[in-house]
Amino acid sequence: MKKLKSYLLKFVLRASSMLNLKAAQHIGRFFGGAAWKFRSESRRVTDVNLELCLTELDKEKRDLLSHSSLRHTGMTALEIPLMWEWPVQKCLDLIQQCEGVELVEKALSTGNGLILLAPHIGNWELAGLYFSSKYKMASLYSPPNMKEFEDYMIKVRSRVGAELVRGDRRGLMRLMSILKEGGVTGILPDQSPRGKTNAYAPFFGTEVRTMTLVAKLMQKTGANALVTYAERLPSSKGFRIVVKEAHPDLAHPDPVVAATALNKSIESVIRLSPEQYQWEYKRLRHRPKGEPNPYYPDRVCRG
Repeated sequence: MKKLKSYLLKFVLRASSMLNLKAAQHIGRFFGGAAWKFRSESRRVTDVNLELCLTELDKEKRDLLSHSSLRHTGMTALEIPLMWEWPVQKCLDLIQQCEGVELVEKALSTGNGLILLAPHIGNWELAGLYFSSKYKMASLYSPPNMKEFEDYMIKVRSRVGAELVRGDRRGLMRLMSILKEGGVTGILPDQSPRGKTNAYAPFFGTEVRTMTLVAKLMQKTGANALVTYAERLPSSKGFRIVVKEAHPDLAHPDPVVAATALNKSIESVIRLSPEQYQWEYKRLRHRPKGEPNPYYPDRVCRG
């Protein structure tokens, strides 16, 4: 059954890749708008996140942002087949502007490795493709539960030489090796991590479980870190690669201080393009033990 699902999913992705960018974004925007209008689960989670994270906005502004965010999420979903199936250069030609990319060269000129933190803003697949086309790069990933689809995903993401490593002990050792050699790694830093070795730190004012992996990698390898994303330009005009400095306490030996710095780094770029952030992800679900679960008020968090 999993093999059949994998084949069907690949068929849908390949069929969708026949669209041009304008058509893909139009269809994605339509489905995202429908998800908002018909009060889907994605809208419910988005509204909860916005109410807790962007308290400075009144309800009217939050509703407008919620609607826009789901439309952008829909566009991201329809853009992924393009990023995975189009020729690499055709994808890279969608990049019309770059901001802050000189920070990458500056960081690498020190001889140390570089960690690129890529939150779920805009089109993170294009951001990964852009940097892997320029540097020796490895990216951390979580494998899907379909082996055949995992093989396909690795193939399309590594077609310009990028290395994908699992988030297990062996994979983390490989990341450290690449960073010690002065290479580049990519990490999605805004996921809710598993395990007990992480820390609780504020994310837009709410204490949530936050990865300490970035701090550990920086401490053990001397690597630098920057934050990056591919911002979607209006009217299907393409994308802009944005690179920003990370918070200076990212490698702090205190895991809570380091985790707080990581979340602050993510927050700073989300505020630049809040409508393009994937707000429907349940980022706040892992809170300290006994705290209320924001998505299910009748439950408490287990830590």
